[in-house]
Amino acid sequence: MRISAIKISLTIILICFLRFACLAIADFQLKESEKPNVILIFIDDLGYGDLATYGSDILTPNLDQMAKEGVKFTNFYVAQAVCSASRAALLTGTYSNRLGIHGALDHTAKHGLNPDETTIAEMLKPLGYQTGMFGKWHLGHHPEFLPTSQGFDEYYGIPYSNDMWPNHPQSKNYYPPLPLYQNDKVVDTLFSDQSMLTTTFTEKAVDFIGRNKENPFFLYLAHPMPHVPLFVSDKFKGKSPKGLYGDVVMEIDWSVGEVMKALREKGLEENTLVIFLSDNGPWLSYSGHSGSAGPLKEGKGTSWDGGVKVPAIMKWKGQIPAGLVQENTAMSIDILPTIAQITGAELPKLPIDGKSIFSMLSDAKATSKQEAYFIYYNRNELQAVVMGDWKLYFPHKYRSIAPGQAFRNDGNPIDYYMIEMKEMELYHIPTDPSESKNVISQNPAIASKMNELAEIARNDMGDALQNREGKNNREPGKVN
Repeated sequence: MRISAIKISLTIILICFLRFACLAIADFQLKESEKPNVILIFIDDLGYGDLATYGSDILTPNLDQMAKEGVKFTNFYVAQAVCSASRAALLTGTYSNRLGIHGALDHTAKHGLNPDETTIAEMLKPLGYQTGMFGKWHLGHHPEFLPTSQGFDEYYGIPYSNDMWPNHPQSKNYYPPLPLYQNDKVVDTLFSDQSMLTTTFTEKAVDFIGRNKENPFFLYLAHPMPHVPLFVSDKFKGKSPKGLYGDVVMEIDWSVGEVMKALREKGLEENTLVIFLSDNGPWLSYSGHSGSAGPLKEGKGTSWDGGVKVPAIMKWKGQIPAGLVQENTAMSIDILPTIAQITGAELPKLPIDGKSIFSMLSDAKATSKQEAYFIYYNRNELQAVVMGDWKLYFPHKYRSIAPGQAFRNDGNPIDYYMIEMKEMELYHIPTDPSESKNVISQNPAIASKMNELAEIARNDMGDALQNREGKNNREPGKVN
């Protein structure tokens, strides 16, 4: 009897233990299944060398801390080195030239991001996400192209760059005035003083976080700075030894700090992925009013690394190891599928080009699933291919700062001149980040492989350099 009683007691204890264990596992799974918030901070014309964590002497303590607590990419590319095209690729996970979005759309544009395309916001809406966008949109200013028609519940910002008028950029004779939108209505116009733009968009973002702390949200904060014309609030005016440009970058860093503080105060740090990156490299012709590409060659408007390689930092407390440096190659088209993976969202119905890089956020040895990345520019010219450590260029013309010009710090540009690349060139990026030594003659097999991949891209998306039409390109949205 005593033995039987002991057996019964042990059985009861075992059943209770297993039940408790099952409940614990269920509780763990419930917590794991909570939909993470996503914050995407996109900066305009910030150079690879403009943050202290990337070698700048501009003080950026909040972004430095973000890099210490998350992952910093050192070879992160955008799809094109210009505003609208870069934004289209980021928000859709698709090469912008495939979508028919080239260059920078202004107030005369009769087209925009096609509503048939799926943005990150539209992808997350079926999961119950609240979606907000604050800052510069630049994917079409007609009602059917605005953020509130592309998956965002709310929008407060400007529809295109704050320099798109004839008297660019520092003159007070602005024409037309820059419209400021709230949702789909113009609520104000901006003239000569835009000093509170960074502060205002930051306050809107922090308020959005506070209002949505009880439900999953996607926040897209797209600062217009440090794109010219430069403006900074009194909080940071004269604070940087780098002049007005440095002041502006310091205020952007403050903005990131305010967002991070809001997450901490609301207890959301461990359930929020924060992504920070720039849309392209620095606009070098603005001299003292432009940033730095650091060791990289050229800047915005070119397919050299100074134009398409950007600072990129991602943080998710408890999910991303602190202080990870990711040296392997990735691109902005990979952001959407990465977010899809971590949220469980369905990918867009129309084909996309990006692939999830979630493993790269926690493993320095992990690599992209892409065999290669394709760099297009200037109305669908395939100018370069990136394959792992290698970058191959095809003959094309590109702009560079004309020699012999004096430095300017008044917000007006100096001159470009055009350089013609007449032969293919190959660079090994890890050993030559400045792209100064063409090694194509020593690596014919690598160049041949990359050219084969380029041929696939030409058949798929076209190539204006060879007058090739792509088989799988799509139309942008158009108005009459």
